[in-house]
Amino acid sequence: MGASSSTSNTSPEAHEQREQESLASVALALPLLHAAHTRSAASSTALPDALSPPRAAFRLSGSSPPPPHLDALLARLGPAIASLFFRRGEGAADAGWVGFLKGFNRCCARVPASQSLALLLRVYAAACADAGAPCGVQFQPDDGDEGKVVGELAPEEIAVFLWMCWVMAWSSSAPSAAGDGGEKSEPVVVVLPQVSHLLLSALVSAGAVADDAGVWDWKISGGGKGVKVQDFTSWVLSMAVELGNCLSRYVQQRIGLLAADPVEESYVSTADTAFDTSDAYLLTRGTAWAISLSLRNKLSEKFLSASVIGMDTDDLLYRSSVHGKGLSRFWSCVEGYKGPMLILLSAISGSGADNIDAGRKWGIGVLTEEGFDNKDTFYGSSGYLCATNPIFRMIQPSGKEKNFMYCHMHPQIRVYEANPKPVGLAFGGTTGNERIFLDEDFSKVIIRHHAVDKTYQHGSLIPSQGYLPVEASVLDIEVWGLGGETTKRQQDVYKKRENIFSEQRRKVDLKTFGNWEDSPEKMMMDMISDPNAVRREER
Repeated sequence: MGASSSTSNTSPEAHEQREQESLASVALALPLLHAAHTRSAASSTALPDALSPPRAAFRLSGSSPPPPHLDALLARLGPAIASLFFRRGEGAADAGWVGFLKGFNRCCARVPASQSLALLLRVYAAACADAGAPCGVQFQPDDGDEGKVVGELAPEEIAVFLWMCWVMAWSSSAPSAAGDGGEKSEPVVVVLPQVSHLLLSALVSAGAVADDAGVWDWKISGGGKGVKVQDFTSWVLSMAVELGNCLSRYVQQRIGLLAADPVEESYVSTADTAFDTSDAYLLTRGTAWAISLSLRNKLSEKFLSASVIGMDTDDLLYRSSVHGKGLSRFWSCVEGYKGPMLILLSAISGSGADNIDAGRKWGIGVLTEEGFDNKDTFYGSSGYLCATNPIFRMIQPSGKEKNFMYCHMHPQIRVYEANPKPVGLAFGGTTGNERIFLDEDFSKVIIRHHAVDKTYQHGSLIPSQGYLPVEASVLDIEVWGLGGETTKRQQDVYKKRENIFSEQRRKVDLKTFGNWEDSPEKMMMDMISDPNAVRREER
């Protein structure tokens, strides 16, 4: 009774504070939020500086200059977030604890993906306005507090928006220098990942670029027709759903740093930071980031980290240019690995292709949830197909069938088979009509139309892919293990055990054969050499 009376006497302000604290504690611990609020209240510039990305010199690959307006936009990112979410009224900072929690919850509370993307676009529009950068995003007032997002984005604006989101993800992984009170060194040079495959995916989805031969030679600098914000939102929700979470993760990370260390120490040091800017593998940082945006499982974080600092080369299980082409060489590298894998393949269309331009290089990928088994039937529990170059598409499982993967090698003991099963790798479709089939020598790959496949959803893996099968020459293949150190150790133990068994089978213990002089084999050999020889019978 006493408890009910105390609850009923709670003031609306206390009830609102308790509600905001409960909501904020889901994203970040309350002691950290208290510390961040205390430090932000000490100075009017503390919070905008804390919400700004670390100092760095961003460049494109090949030492090209940064995209227009990107540096100015990133410099205004922190003040834009602070003014949009942590202030009441124009120019009046909301230093109250409840107001601070409200701003944090607006950024970091769990909301529908469309709403989080709208907040991110609002931040982008505000930063562009402060930086004087072109931006076609507009907001129409409606019944909600945020307003309806409308307008049209040019291809260059979409590219800058994607790079801004990547920088927000990069800042979460960029290590902060240890504060020693000394002068700051020069900012590290960070090479931005390629986003043309993501940009093309958005433009093709919105109908701004036709999915035909024009895709091959398309460049961001070439400009072109813009995309309505509604169409861009639809593409994000279907192909890059994790893009909307960039804002919440970024704010959580920056607020956490504000609570832990002084803002002045939050910069990237060139002394102990080394970013691998070389895309020497098929799994480029741009490809890794695109895959991370399209997944909603634990693998998304691994690919996000790979887009920032690159994949650990110890996770590279097989590379045809290093280990050699062929199913047997492939099997010797992946056998015993019982974890998720990413298979990437680059190929070039031959002159005999009817429904795709000859001499064009393209790339595809397969993400499996389990390791390979040598079987003559399809198997698997889940998987994804994706196009990686020149356009990005992630094709989800349909749930109708489970023909996710197929790996069949020649048996060690050959027997007659009236209907031999194909030897090679396959993904989707059925036996004889595989959606992706890689031959035994890893020299040719066949891509069939999605009509033959009920395991994966519809979607083209190659631009201008028609109904006829596309046969192409394989250039390179990579297999990345995604199971972590434990799975790799288990594979090493498996390979070591198999090597011991192989050595045991090779060795012949002569002691088990007894004395040669008393053996039946010697008697037979003597009889064959001279059958008429007189032999003494021993009794």
